[in-house]
Amino acid sequence: MANYYQYQSGLGNTAAYVVSGKPFASGGYSVTQASVIKVEFPSVTRWVQVSNPSTHPLRVGFSENGIGANNYFIVEGGTAGPLLELKLTEIYLRADTVNDADPISVTAGLTPISTDSIINNWSGSAGVG
Repeated sequence: MANYYQYQSGLGNTAAYVVSGKPFASGGYSVTQASVIKVEFPSVTRWVQVSNPSTHPLRVGFSENGIGANNYFIVEGGTAGPLLELKLTEIYLRADTVNDADPISVTAGLTPISTDSIINNWSGSAGVG
């Protein structure tokens, strides 16, 4: 008897990253120094960008441990961070200096790749935390 496999996109599927991503936009994240906000994506990202309209710096990391240690980057107040072409299932946000009242926005382009393809969002990897 023949076996027929159902093919689907995976992390190494170039076509999933060549085409434009499905839009994802989420806003209204009020960040504090006391807690870390986790932003989960419905599928693996092709790219992601964080906008920080506040006047204070914002920490952005790829794991909760990383954002509490030294594995994060800063998006300065009043700016949009760089457009990151990364395979992610989630990102983490935390105020760097003071609590912010201005809402943080996250936009991303999504691939058709299931989030099950990445376990723990690269947590434990060098540079992630």
